[in-house]
This record gives sequence, structure tokens and C-alpha cells, in this order.
Amino acid sequence: MFTSREQLIKRTGKNSIGRYDFLKLLSTEFKTTKSKEAKEQVLANLANFAYDPINYGYMRQLQIIDLFLHALSEDNLKLIRFAAGGICNICTDPINKLYILRNQGIQLLTSLLSSKDEDIILSVITSLILLITHETKNEITAETVEKISDLSNHENNRIKNLATVFLNDYIGVTDKTEVSTTT
Repeated sequence: MFTSREQLIKRTGKNSIGRYDFLKLLSTEFKTTKSKEAKEQVLANLANFAYDPINYGYMRQLQIIDLFLHALSEDNLKLIRFAAGGICNICTDPINKLYILRNQGIQLLTSLLSSKDEDIILSVITSLILLITHETKNEITAETVEKISDLSNHENNRIKNLATVFLNDYIGVTDKTEVSTTT
């Protein structure tokens, strides 16, 4: 997946559709299709493409990050899952991170911590870990810390461990009694 532009051109050939054009087609299809299943499939594909740093610039140009952010508020659980995964994949880039932060990313993500979908919760906590900085730490509310503290007792070990890492390493909470006094 992580490849150079030269390797990408060699693999796709001169006459094949380029990565930018393909992402543009996906983005257009997502915006225009009326099919629920097609929207889900397209957003899943876009979330997968968000993993490769070669696509970051294209995704910014095509405003795909906005698609992810908007889809976090959908009623469709699959769209939310794919959008949260897309945000998680793309927020490792400093430019994308800043864009997400400036566009209410933390608030949109934290609103999903009560989801019953474990994949959404995992993507949200991971995204928060990647998005938190000294400057953004104040956007993490006491309510959010409390929710994540509750998740540190989750039956799913991946969620439990990730919540514990978030609390210990990024918020500085070492036990549950500190949650109410931390923020």
C-alpha cells in the first residue's frame, strides 16, 4: 500500500486511470448515488484509500475529509463506521490532522463514544489519540474522559486497552478516581 509515485505509475501504466481520477470518481459517486449500498461501499473504499499517504493530497483536493466528517453524523451505522475508519486512517498526516481539528473533528468523534458498534469505538479512540496535542487537550471534556474511563472496563479487550492507553498516556489519568479532577 505505501508506495512511491513512480511505483504507482509503473503499476497502473500510462493509459490506466490515475489515483486522483479514481478517487474523484468515487467521491462523485458517493455524492450522487441514491443507493444506500453503493454509498456504503464507496465510503468503505475511500476509507481504505485514506490509509495510504500518497492519497492524502488528493483527498484534500477532493474534499473527501469533509465527506468523512459529514458522514459521522449520518443515521446509517455502516456509513458512520467507514467514516470513523477513514478519519482514523487519514489523521496521521499533520495537514489532515489540522483540518480535522479546525472542522469540529474532536466533537464529532467524541459524540460517537456511546456507540454500540465496537469498530466505531476503536476508530474514535484511536483518532482521538492521534489528534490530541497540548493545544487540543482542552477540547477533551470531562464527559469524554468519563466515557473513555467507562470504556476502560469494556468486555472487549481491544477497547479496554485502547481506552486505558488514552487515559494514561494522553490525559494523564492513572486511576478512575482521578477522572473527575482531571478536566
